[in-house]
Amino acid sequence: MAGTKEIRNKIRSVRSTQKITKAMEKVAASKLRRTNQRMEAARPYADKIRSVIGRLYRATPDYQHPFLVKRDTVNRVGFIVITSDRGLCGGLNVNLFRQLIPELRHWQDQGAAIDLCLLGAKGVQYFRRLNINVVAATTHMSEDPRVVDLIGAVSVMLNGFSEGHIDRLFLVHNEFLNTMSQKPAIKMLLPVDPPDQDQLQGRWDYIYEPGAAQLLDGVLKRYMETQVYRAVVENVACEMAAKMVAMKAATDNAGNLIDSLQLQYNKARQAAITQEIAEIVGGAAAV
Repeated sequence: MAGTKEIRNKIRSVRSTQKITKAMEKVAASKLRRTNQRMEAARPYADKIRSVIGRLYRATPDYQHPFLVKRDTVNRVGFIVITSDRGLCGGLNVNLFRQLIPELRHWQDQGAAIDLCLLGAKGVQYFRRLNINVVAATTHMSEDPRVVDLIGAVSVMLNGFSEGHIDRLFLVHNEFLNTMSQKPAIKMLLPVDPPDQDQLQGRWDYIYEPGAAQLLDGVLKRYMETQVYRAVVENVACEMAAKMVAMKAATDNAGNLIDSLQLQYNKARQAAITQEIAEIVGGAAAV
């Protein structure tokens, strides 16, 4: 059994770690509230702009924007992968990679090449070890990302699709279900599937100036940026929720370990006292 001094040092060390994890849990909880507000604020705009695209698309049936053209042959597939910049968030990134890798293999088995756009340091670290073409990357976007921080990397993939180098573009990120649950999601970003006519019935139309086709060009690009931004904000909310849960579990585990070490310390201390008493009694009997 370890000595009392060694056990005391372990208790002191674990208690210091427990204070750190407790503080990190509170910080994550505070940031989660702010990221949730940003996530909720981004959703209505992203949903409404898709409805506008449907209106513009119906107003210009003869105009085929590259983002709306679905190609029959798929030679190259792009993925915009959103991960966290930091760790200590449980299996958030690992679960995302576990779902993404089979999808990449599926397209490779069909003979398609893969291009990746990585948003987040953890994704860059992970795919650096794999033989997959990374065409763009952005890291350290902070807990309050801005659209301007994403445009550079995302534009590489959008231009690739417009020029015909990429035939499908997917968006990969974590979906926020609730504080205790986050789910990896892989969604097709391009080509865009506009809302059907049934979803637009019963609503008034617009007067377009200078014209629906010109507006569709700008709105479609803004829609792509909005979808990626919304996914990044949602992924940040998932990161904060996962980090809060992970730090709470670490704090609880540290408390259990302290209780176990305290029991060991009491036993070791009692054994030392018993041994001293036995030595005193033995010495007195010898005299």
